[in-house]
Amino acid sequence: MSVWSGYLTLILEGALVTLELTVMGSALALMMAFLAGLGRLSRFFVVRALATAYIEFFRGTSIFVQLFWVYFVLPFAGLTLTPLQAGVLALGLNVGAYAAEVVRGAVKAVGREQSEACIALNLSRYQRMRQVILPQALPLMLPTFCNNAIELLKGTAVVSLISLTDMTFQAQVVRAQTGNTLVPFATILILYFLMASAISATMRWLERRMARSLDGIRT
Repeated sequence: MSVWSGYLTLILEGALVTLELTVMGSALALMMAFLAGLGRLSRFFVVRALATAYIEFFRGTSIFVQLFWVYFVLPFAGLTLTPLQAGVLALGLNVGAYAAEVVRGAVKAVGREQSEACIALNLSRYQRMRQVILPQALPLMLPTFCNNAIELLKGTAVVSLISLTDMTFQAQVVRAQTGNTLVPFATILILYFLMASAISATMRWLERRMARSLDGIRT
């Protein structure tokens, strides 16, 4: 029993790495989602083209290939990253490309009368977006953002390929040392489920909170 206790501690240490990857990767994905999503709505062709190129490239290529490029190829260009940094960068850029389309779609879903009312009030484009459009678009984004965050959580398993000691990597270590597959992989199955459930609960709370706040924004 004491031996398995040590193995469980090893997997829990890996779970902390997975959690760290998820939080930092989600932060990067969120930033890229808004930059690229709003970039696709820009009046400037160059900005729209760059945002579209980023989205299409990262949606159209495999996360495995992206991760290997970030970790193994970038050093040839003089940029060497730790496994954690490489994992965060690859996951954040990949998921951010999908989430960017969520941002664009939600902004366009806000009624045209809202923009017309802002123009009538002589608000600048920046003021319209920040004070009126985005606050109404955010609740529309949250359900899909929740799915994106959970997909990113599950996607963290790929970082075991570059020897980052997340919980999938640690489960493989435990299996190699004990010859037991059921216990370590059942453990990380439960841990993934608990983390995903926490993300879902947090997003539902945010949805309710933002929905209530819209009463003072809608016109």
